[in-house]
Amino acid sequence: MTGTDDGTKAGTRGPARASGPRVPAPWVRTRLRAAPAAALALALLVALTAALAAAFPRAVDRYEDAGLRRTLDDASPRRTTVQFFAPRPDLELSLGEGENALREAALRKGYDAVLAAVDKPLVADRAQSSYGVRTSDPTDASDSFLARPSGLPPRVALVAQNALGAHSRPASGRLPRATDPVTATTSEVEAAVTTETARTLHIKVGSVIHVPGLERAPLAVRITGIVAPREPDGAYWMSTPLIREPSLIQLPSDGGTYWIGALLLAPDAGPVLLGTPGKPERYWQVAPDTSGPTAHDVSGLASAVAALESGPGLARIRERVDPLTDATTDLDEVLSSFTELRSGIAPLVAVAAFGAGTVAAVVVLMASGLAAERRRGELALVRARGGSLPGVLGRLLAETAVVAVPAGALGLGAALLAVPHARLSSAVAAALAVTVLACVALPVRAAFAHRAVRVLGGREDIASVRPSRRRTVAELTVLVLATAAVAALRRGGTDDAGSSGGSGDQLVALAPVLVGVIAALVLVRLYPFPLRRLAGPAGRLRGVVAPLSLARAGRTSASTALPLLALLTALTTAAFGGSVLAGVHTARDHAALLATGADGRIEATHALPTALPGRIRDIRGVREAVPVSVAYRAQARRGSGTAGETAALVGVEPGPYGQLSRELDLGGFPARTLRATGPDGSGGSSGRGKAVVPAIASPSLADRFGTAPFSVQLEDDSKVTVRIAAVRDVTPAVTDLDFLVVDREALTRRAARPTALLLTGGHLDGAALRRAAGGGVDVRLRAEVRTAYVHSPLQSGAERIYTAAVAAGAGYAVLALLLALVRAAPERSALLARLRTMGLTRAQGRRLLVLESLPQALLAAVGGALTGWAAIRLLAPGLDLTAIAVAGRPAPGGTARLRTDALSLLVPSLAVLVVATGVALAQAWWTGRRGSVRELRAGDGR
Repeated sequence: MTGTDDGTKAGTRGPARASGPRVPAPWVRTRLRAAPAAALALALLVALTAALAAAFPRAVDRYEDAGLRRTLDDASPRRTTVQFFAPRPDLELSLGEGENALREAALRKGYDAVLAAVDKPLVADRAQSSYGVRTSDPTDASDSFLARPSGLPPRVALVAQNALGAHSRPASGRLPRATDPVTATTSEVEAAVTTETARTLHIKVGSVIHVPGLERAPLAVRITGIVAPREPDGAYWMSTPLIREPSLIQLPSDGGTYWIGALLLAPDAGPVLLGTPGKPERYWQVAPDTSGPTAHDVSGLASAVAALESGPGLARIRERVDPLTDATTDLDEVLSSFTELRSGIAPLVAVAAFGAGTVAAVVVLMASGLAAERRRGELALVRARGGSLPGVLGRLLAETAVVAVPAGALGLGAALLAVPHARLSSAVAAALAVTVLACVALPVRAAFAHRAVRVLGGREDIASVRPSRRRTVAELTVLVLATAAVAALRRGGTDDAGSSGGSGDQLVALAPVLVGVIAALVLVRLYPFPLRRLAGPAGRLRGVVAPLSLARAGRTSASTALPLLALLTALTTAAFGGSVLAGVHTARDHAALLATGADGRIEATHALPTALPGRIRDIRGVREAVPVSVAYRAQARRGSGTAGETAALVGVEPGPYGQLSRELDLGGFPARTLRATGPDGSGGSSGRGKAVVPAIASPSLADRFGTAPFSVQLEDDSKVTVRIAAVRDVTPAVTDLDFLVVDREALTRRAARPTALLLTGGHLDGAALRRAAGGGVDVRLRAEVRTAYVHSPLQSGAERIYTAAVAAGAGYAVLALLLALVRAAPERSALLARLRTMGLTRAQGRRLLVLESLPQALLAAVGGALTGWAAIRLLAPGLDLTAIAVAGRPAPGGTARLRTDALSLLVPSLAVLVVATGVALAQAWWTGRRGSVRELRAGDGR
């Protein structure tokens, strides 16, 4: 028996089923099933972009936080500790009340009041904070066993500081005690000293040191123990370094020296200081917790410190502790140095961030444009069949959000895992911005394309579509913004931008991007004209490939602006960023070269051994060792009785030293410049010290002395008469000093003995050089000095961020190029298939695709290189790379300015040409594999 699928017999009409309402297929699910590859590609793009956008602010926070911690750690606790001090209690108080005010219980109460006045984000490190009482004016200790370097008695300060046992361990003896209540009249107290103080001042356990009394007999201080600090570099000991180690003081009058040390009393022995002439004072030292603050807390930290120094915090302390309490700290200066360094670096990082962000945004817009172009017919049909524009846009927004929102959340999660321990809010905002852009880009693009109902549209190539008035106004607006940004940066520079804050800073950071935008808009308008000019001559050539490729390139899609904008922005940012990084490296190299004078420098305050140059030359890696003698305090004067000008007199061998100067480009000169002349100016020499010696001088000395002979007195009282024969801004032997370079043969034998060796060579071995040089000699290598300039994590972090931003921009630029080629791929494939049916060979097809894509790629490459060069030339006067190059450390060479780097201009542009050519060849190869029949199937509208 046969039947139908519904169970009825064949040929028999079954009962009619009740027809219910149709349930339409869900739009979003249907669209995702229809194009899963496109949805996956969008998800990957959004996830990657959201991850990079969210990771950027967190990475900036990470290196800024590390930079702040490094700044605080490098500063000594004496500078970062907030110190409060109050004089001895009011003289109107009774003696007993005054003594009670110096006991540990009263000091502890004041300490609690001080800590209560500390406002967040400043947090006290209670383990390293301290309080106590001390003599502010150390007094003489006349005991004969104490060290006396020049016969002067040492001076000692009496310090009763809390928690001595918790911060030290006994090296010998025991900690001091105050068993009986100590008063101002106590005749003897116990004390301890540190190991450094004991060794320097010749103090032993059991020693008794007598301190002068005030209207009483001298106070006997018995040493009961010698202690070793548990954390000698901690704030407990270093807030007042005298309690850890003594200090040698030199008298300015006769040059005599004496020691100052500290005797550490028991914490409850403070009242005894009232019986000494040492002017006792109470103190409370608040050490900040340097592990907690972050870079975005700096302004709050500065406000909290200011409140403690001279604001509401200090007022509360005076109210609760003593009206005469005062405060001092250098923590505000430490925070200010960090802020200045960050302000110099942040604008440069913002330039890279805006550049990479612009390219990424353009790529997201291009992806939505590709989706809109792919679904143009579908959406036009929906609108023609009655679909409302809000309804269509809502469905497009829903189907995009289903893909983009989870992808954005995934990218945010990846960024949080990759860059932990940083602020969350900025990362969420960045990932949300990317997600919102991805969601609304397709609906907005469709709204403009389908706001009017139409099924068939006209041609939309650049030959037929003319720019509208709105577009012209928009381009002029961007031109005005770019001009304002460039003018602001040239006039104020990044330093002013970093310190002022606000939208003006963002405009300055966008300047390179806006320059690229203007170039893209201009090139898109001018692009068709040269191609149309070339189409006529190309038509007279044999073959069809050249004229056809030029004709198609001249009639490319009118939406060329976005791909060109992405490429030009990426190339401009890459050229700008590469030039910044190259300029930073060049500035460091130049500063290190000026600081050392060569690849290496060996110098001493005395004459070097005669055999040392030979030993140094034998070390592996040393190519040459040029000896020089440098008298840093030579006095140049014209005539007797005139004021002398301090200058460095450098005695050199003209041949080797001149060659070294030329190789290093540090004031090179020919050897004949320093050839000695007789007193009358004729050639020849009249012996050491008697000839008029030619000299190479710094500009300031040349301006003062001119070309007339003048006398120079050296440190050994020998004299030489010199005449300035040449002027140079720099010389290898001397840095940041006025100098005179003369032939060593014209100096006395003592003055001519080398005090320095200038070394050249690659990969110098610092350890081997120091072993060969011996003790008492300073060995500096150019590579080590250069490394020292990269000290703050702000520098290294900013360089990494800058490099990553440039690399990300370049990657997105390649993706933009691929999207542009993918968008035109179906049309090109169909064209190749049709031409092959007319006899076009595969080789001709490859040439056609390459030549068709080459004008746009060449336009982007040349335009990007020119735009990058123009941006650098326009913005270089306002950019200061000194902060990121040397981080505020003392470095010769002046301000580091931005200069054009040829590799940064050419390599990205060549990469664009290579990628465009490679993609065209790959497309031609793939089309050839698929065959013409599949490309020309019936009903295809391509």
